[in-house]
Amino acid sequence: MAQNLKLLVPLHVSYIQSLGKSQDELAYHLTAHLRMNAVYWGLTALYIMGHQDALDRDAMIEFVMSCWDDEAGGFGAHPDHDAHILSTLSAIQILIMQDALDRLDVDRVVTFILSLQQPSGVFAGDSFGEVDTRFLYCAVNALSLLGRLSEMNIERAVSYICECKNYDGGFGATAGAESHAAQVFVCVAALAILNRLDVVDQQTLCWWLSERQLPNGGLNGRPEKLEDVCYSFWVLSSLSILNKMTWIDSEKLTSFILSAQDSESGGIADRPGDMADVFHTQFGVAGLSLLGYPGLVDLDPVYCMPAGIIEARGLRKGWKSLPRRSF
Repeated sequence: MAQNLKLLVPLHVSYIQSLGKSQDELAYHLTAHLRMNAVYWGLTALYIMGHQDALDRDAMIEFVMSCWDDEAGGFGAHPDHDAHILSTLSAIQILIMQDALDRLDVDRVVTFILSLQQPSGVFAGDSFGEVDTRFLYCAVNALSLLGRLSEMNIERAVSYICECKNYDGGFGATAGAESHAAQVFVCVAALAILNRLDVVDQQTLCWWLSERQLPNGGLNGRPEKLEDVCYSFWVLSSLSILNKMTWIDSEKLTSFILSAQDSESGGIADRPGDMADVFHTQFGVAGLSLLGYPGLVDLDPVYCMPAGIIEARGLRKGWKSLPRRSF
């Protein structure tokens, strides 16, 4: 199937361009809490497909800055939303990809991020105090991108990640939570940035990750769950960081991702036949990049950003994706 299906790049570019033009639709307003993340997903997908200029740069930067929460010193997901670590990381990533980091008050953002670290080493998402290994990864990623990683308590952060490690080699959202492929990514990527992959039980974890592939080629996030395109990134990123990309059937996974495309309107869905969205479009394209799909730009699986940008900042780790194939 992989030989017959192709990535519909022009359609996906048009689909992403159309997303900001649907402000009269209810769904647009119901997803306001994801807006900053969605801009990051769309821009990253466009970058990996080689169309990073498909969206208006100035308008994007102005939107990001309109989400600044001056009281907190971070970014909300939408204008007038409270600052959160998730949207703050997305804002930083967007500004870096658009070469506009000079618009950022780095000291204030760093102060905001550092204020979220808890005595246990984990990070809260915002001032309301919810904790999750996702937020720890966001803090590590953002501080690394800003060159301020040494200011957080690294030892306690690593210790907390170790508390979240399970008998199957995986990691959960909090200490005692079940292993989940997305939480595995955030923990493994954070440890890669912190140069502490030595605490990972790599053989057991990579076995668990490879077991996420189902007969149809797709990957799930936990045992007994359905396949979902987004795990093409969550699982592959960890395997790439741990240099075990050959532990899954890349051809079958490529076919599965391509089969989830909307061949009429563009975009990629969670699985074939469902409605496309920008989240699955981004992580489907990201998975294809790691799989060496022809014509795509290299993606750094640690930061989930274009590899060239990360390399230019001197932050590349020792990950390996599959070799880029030619058409």
